[in-house]
This record gives sequence, structure tokens and C-alpha cells, in this order.
Amino acid sequence: MHNKSKGRQTLMKHVAAATVAVMLMTNTVMAQSTDSLDIKIGQMILIGFPKADVDPLVLEEIRQGKVGSIIIFEKNIPPRNSFVALKKITWTYQNAAPILLIISIDQEGGKVNRLKDKYGFPRSITAAAMGKSNSLDSVRFYAEATASTLAGLGINMNFAPVVDLASNPANPIIAKHGRAFSAREDSVILLAKEFIKQHRRYGVLTSLKHFPGHGSSKDDTHLGIADVTNTWEERELKPYQALIDSGYADAVMTSHIVNKKLDKNGNPGTLSHDVLTGILRQRLHFNGVVFTDDMQMHAITKHYGFEEAIKLAILGGVDIMTFSNNISGSDQRTVDKVHSLIRGMVARGEISEKRIDESFRRIMKLKAQLTSNDQLAYYKKELEKTQAANAALVETERKNYEYVQKLNQETKAEIERLEAEEAKKKKKKSKKKNKQ
Repeated sequence: MHNKSKGRQTLMKHVAAATVAVMLMTNTVMAQSTDSLDIKIGQMILIGFPKADVDPLVLEEIRQGKVGSIIIFEKNIPPRNSFVALKKITWTYQNAAPILLIISIDQEGGKVNRLKDKYGFPRSITAAAMGKSNSLDSVRFYAEATASTLAGLGINMNFAPVVDLASNPANPIIAKHGRAFSAREDSVILLAKEFIKQHRRYGVLTSLKHFPGHGSSKDDTHLGIADVTNTWEERELKPYQALIDSGYADAVMTSHIVNKKLDKNGNPGTLSHDVLTGILRQRLHFNGVVFTDDMQMHAITKHYGFEEAIKLAILGGVDIMTFSNNISGSDQRTVDKVHSLIRGMVARGEISEKRIDESFRRIMKLKAQLTSNDQLAYYKKELEKTQAANAALVETERKNYEYVQKLNQETKAEIERLEAEEAKKKKKKSKKKNKQ
């Protein structure tokens, strides 16, 4: 009886061990799912870095997949041996990224020009100067010079061209700095297309900006709200429509302008579902990536809480939010803080995982445009490895489940056999008593 009891205990230990194994496998799958959401959120975040060197914290955030894009400002350009030194910085960040990193810059030319000739980079001119030329040679020349320089530096996204119309000559942030090609929409379309063509020759993505049109504003959104309700014109959408329809819109950047005719609640374009989903996606049929202008501009930070702004942007239709940490007077925004806020919104059901997945798919599609055939083959191979590992995990789970079921059946049979033997013994003892 002692040996049978011991055998029963051994069987039960096997059952327990197998059950724990299955639970561990299940927890592994759940952990992978959690990490997957973190990675998807990371792809929606674009950040700046503090100086003209590799920042250890940013490098680690990139390595962990917490950040999918970075942006370069003039402060990030080493003053000596600038080309090679900046190339080393971008290479280090890109080499650390588990998913191809978007390395971006605002290199419009003229006033908005991070790669100045004092650092040894090619001289640039404003969009307005290009627009005044009697031919397309000027925009082709300067756009090619810019694109080839960016490609050599490992910068794969230029937040240009500006397709705002120079409709207000006194505009303090667009026309006054010569950032718009023209006040005429047909000229803007023609010049912007040539600008984009030259970038595509060198594998550099571009982004149309500032949707739905910043050209008529009287104020600067870096400093506060710019309301264009009474000045904005429908024709400001024409460059977007034409470039989207002809396949020249890699991405679109939002503006923080307020237009109550387009958004009855008076939310700025960056935070407006009516503007981004209603007009850009549904009316103009743009299915690509939407970047925000800097979320730390005072047009946002002075009027919206940090969490509220992120929530409205995502629900509005934004895919990648920009946190440059480069705006004077704005609080620093950490990657961990952005992650925790978005995860919290998903957990509470304020933002659905489906909505996060939509942005992730659009971002991955955009990044696929940056990969060469060799890179595509590499990522395909890595994907196949992951799929094989997942298949092996599923097979292990199945075998563990079957093993547990088998042990349960054996345990049940053993218990039934022991109980039957116990019943026989009792019956035998009872008969002996009756005979006595």
C-alpha cells in the first residue's frame, strides 16, 4: 500500500510539473504580446537628442525599441569635421535600432537650414528663391544637393517641402522667411513635385507640410495659437490633393493652426479628427503616415495638457508624434512618460489596440520604402526566424498540453484502481466479520 501511495504521489508531481511548464509557456506568449505593444507605441514616437554627440539614454531607448524616429537640429551638428562626425552619430543610432530608424531633419533651405555652409555643407536657398526662377533648374539643383547630402549622412527623412501658399505676405513664420514656393497653388505643386523627385533619386523620404495650410496665418504656432478661421482658403488643400493623387506624398506633417470652419470645436489641426481623418484621410484619400509638428510648441502646451494632447492626436489620426525637446520654455518630455501615458489609455479602453495597429502598419509600410533589396532580404529572413520560433513555441505548448492530459488520464486511472482495490479489501474484511 505504501508503494502504491508513493507511485500516486510521483504521478501527481509529474502532473504539477507539466502544468507549470504550460503556464510558463503561456506567460511567455503574454509577455511577448506586452512587449509587442511597447514596440508599436515606440514606433509612434519621434524625439530629439540634446547635443552634438551620441546620447547614452537616447541610444538605449532606441536599442530597446522605445523610439522609432529621431530628429536632427543644428545643435546636433559637430562644429569640426562635421560631415564625418555627424555620420558617425547617425550610424551609431541606426545600428542600435531593432527596427529601421527614421532619422529626420528640417532641411528646407534658406532660413530653415540645419546643415549650414559654415559646417562645410552645400549652400542652400529658400523655397521662395527657387520659385522665382524662370525654370525648374534651380529647384532641381538645390534639391539634389540637399538630398545627396542627407543620403550621405544617413538621414533618410526630410521634413520638406513646405506646400503652404504664400497667401499672406506678412505671415511671420512662412512668407516672411521665404518658406513657401509661391502664392499660386499650381506653382507650388510643380515645384514641390520636382523637389520630391530629387529626394527619391537618393532614397530620402519627404513630408508635405503644414496640413491643412499655414500660409494665411498671422501668428507663429511656436509661440501660441494661430487662428486662420477667417483667412484660410479652400485652395490651400490643392497641393496636397494633387501630390497625393500623383503618388508624391510619402508623408504629411500637421500644423497647429486653428480653423473653426474645419473643426467646430476649435481644436488645432494636429489634434483634430475632423481635419486629419475627415479631410486628409477620407476626403483626400491619404493612407500614409501623418507626423505632428512639434508637440512642444506653445500652441499645444499652453492650451492642452500633455496627456490630453497625446490622446487627441492619436484619436485624430496622427501616426508619429514629435517631441523635439528643442522649444524654449517647454517642459522636457521623456520617452518613458509618453509610453506610460499611451499604455494607460489603451488599458482603460480610451484608445484601442486596433488604432495603435493602424499606425504601426502605416509606419512599417513607410519604412519599407527605405530598405534596399539586401535589407528587405535581411528583414524577411529575420521575420522567418521569428515565425519559426513562434511555430516551435506553439508546438511545445501543444505537446505540453497533450502530456498534461495524458498524465491526468493516467492519474485518474491509477486513483480509480487504488480506490477499487481499497473497496475490495473492505468487502473482504466485511465478509470475514460476517463469517465470524
